[in-house]
Amino acid sequence: MSLIFNPNRTLPTRSVLANWLVLVMAAVTLSSSVVRANESRSDAKVYDVVIYGGTAAGIVAAVQVERLGGSAIVIEPSSRIGGLTTGGLGQTDIGNKAAIGGISREFYQRISQYYQKPENWKWQTADQYKSGGQSRTAEGESTMWTFEPSAALAVLQSFVDEHDVKVVYNERLDRTGSRKSGQVGAGVEIADGKIESIRSVSGNVYRGRMFIDATYEGDLFATAGVSYTVGREANATYGETLSGVQTANARHHQLMPGVDPYVRKGDPASGLLPGIDPTGPGEEGSADHRVQAYCFRVCLTDHPENRIPFFKPSDYDASLYELMLRNFEAGQSGFPVINSGMPNRKTDTNNRTGFSTDFIGQNYDYPEATDAERQQIIERHRSYQQGLFWTMANHPRVPEATRKIVSRWGTCKDEFEREDGWQQQLYIREARRLVGDAVMTQHHCQGRTVAEDPVGMAAYTMDSHNVQRYVDANGHARNEGDVQVGGFPPYPISYRSLLPKANECTNLIVPVSLSASHMAFGSIRMEPVFMVLGQSSATAAIQAIRDKQTLHEIDYAKLREQLTTDKQVLDWKPVLREGFSIDPKKLSGVVFDDVSAKRTGFNGAGHTVPKFVGHNYRHDGDFDKGKQQATYSLPVAKRGHYAVRMSYTANPNRASNVPVTITRGDQTQTVRVNQQKSPGKDGFVTLLEDEFGSGNITVTISNEGTNGYVVVDAVHLMPIK
Repeated sequence: MSLIFNPNRTLPTRSVLANWLVLVMAAVTLSSSVVRANESRSDAKVYDVVIYGGTAAGIVAAVQVERLGGSAIVIEPSSRIGGLTTGGLGQTDIGNKAAIGGISREFYQRISQYYQKPENWKWQTADQYKSGGQSRTAEGESTMWTFEPSAALAVLQSFVDEHDVKVVYNERLDRTGSRKSGQVGAGVEIADGKIESIRSVSGNVYRGRMFIDATYEGDLFATAGVSYTVGREANATYGETLSGVQTANARHHQLMPGVDPYVRKGDPASGLLPGIDPTGPGEEGSADHRVQAYCFRVCLTDHPENRIPFFKPSDYDASLYELMLRNFEAGQSGFPVINSGMPNRKTDTNNRTGFSTDFIGQNYDYPEATDAERQQIIERHRSYQQGLFWTMANHPRVPEATRKIVSRWGTCKDEFEREDGWQQQLYIREARRLVGDAVMTQHHCQGRTVAEDPVGMAAYTMDSHNVQRYVDANGHARNEGDVQVGGFPPYPISYRSLLPKANECTNLIVPVSLSASHMAFGSIRMEPVFMVLGQSSATAAIQAIRDKQTLHEIDYAKLREQLTTDKQVLDWKPVLREGFSIDPKKLSGVVFDDVSAKRTGFNGAGHTVPKFVGHNYRHDGDFDKGKQQATYSLPVAKRGHYAVRMSYTANPNRASNVPVTITRGDQTQTVRVNQQKSPGKDGFVTLLEDEFGSGNITVTISNEGTNGYVVVDAVHLMPIK
């Protein structure tokens, strides 16, 4: 027996909640008895598209199916649609909003329309609200990118109501026997490489022609037995530099230097504090089973009438926060969370600093866990964060200024169904990831590889939160896994990265836990992008049905035409910044920008100091001296006189002694460049002029022994008449 329930923005009272829970339990009991008597009940209807997961991507997919004249059903394991979009993540992360089109953009337009209604401003006026820079775009249309969870729920519910989308709540896929790749679970029926139906834990069966896995966990594709991965692959797997163990890159959200990791300070025999992995960190760049940290994106308020004060959970464990207290005592200051302002005096609160809302190292088992085990992990994360906020607001070892700030805030009375103001949706940053014939990698993010079959654009920094805590060689506690590398324009996402391998399943498509390396997924994993891919997935599914083809056989040109008609953004036409950017197309000879260099390090990106080639320049962050370099290989088509030149942006904080090595054949010459001194008017400085024969010239820029920031931009082989 399925439970179909459409929640609205008006939250139930305690008595109504109690009565509702009684009804739910009675219904579940009745459902169980029906299953025992009849094995299972089948929904007689065969849907065009069965969508497992009522995340924002799943709802958008269903809307697109209906708009294209198909039939869809959404199977949602919880009692609330929207996933993170309605679960507290109101500070929309995207990077470049112009890369978002279709129904995804329509969602943010409707958010704007929602807040144009005076009745939706209860705790402050629209004029009083000032967002953290994400609220509106200046693109000639009204979109809004910051919002309350209840606003997102109202907008998604309006999509559901307008298109008569059937949503079945509280139905969990039977994942029995699906915890290992290649093994088909009890909840999926497959014949001839196609899913015919899925079955829930309650025994209900849902039949479809096409299936979409819109879960954060990849539960449907795992149950279907297709290939997937969990954790970080090694750099060597896809020729990357940022996947695998990353101690060298773990500079952000880092603990203060010198924090003691032991229960009794200075005594290794006393054992490690909770959350510190005794087996870490592992070999640099190597694969591991670890998963980047989860947290709740808590919606807080400082309005006295709407605030629920922080409280000490019943299972409070003081030892969980000892590392935080020592981090404060080592010099950590300020508010240890990001409190992004949302409308109506609310927030989207996220992780910040070396010890914060991320429950590092406590989620490794989550992706493959049973439903009951997952719920225990979720409850432990909630209890941890409840205790964290109570500790920050009350503990005498927390700086007084921090305690005063934290004490102003509390959870909201009017957002979620729980009486304590906490949501059900945990921020599953990464769980299983599909492994298909096409895998998005760091090379796609940075433009070295370009997908030729785009179904959407990604536009965010490659971003992984911390993965583990360990004891370093000095006997101090450190975080590992946080990597933040950006500086690239929006890039296309391959249609094939949404598909399992053709020999595994041909009618399943995955817009959320798609086929991507750990670091590429860290860039793609944004809610607006998931919605874009949800729409594209639904479009492909309907096309496959109408053309009587598998998802792998459809005509991509036809798919692209429909996506373009529906205002999806599939190509990025960069606009160079006047006065800042140099257009490489206007330079004679051969010009290679930093995106074309083979780099070790130089992951910092900048675009505030003119003039640079293309969209940005790279820098070394003024650290890891001698460990970072960028190498360019310039082809010489025919013998002639050439100048080898490099561009950089000058600044007083730059190094005055940057070593640049030019190699041609067996000849090597090193020059030192003073990047504090402005290059020529065109942004370049000449390194070498000479006559060169045909072949390749290699230019290597290093930060060995440098005395400031080292900038890497473009290298130019310019013919001289």
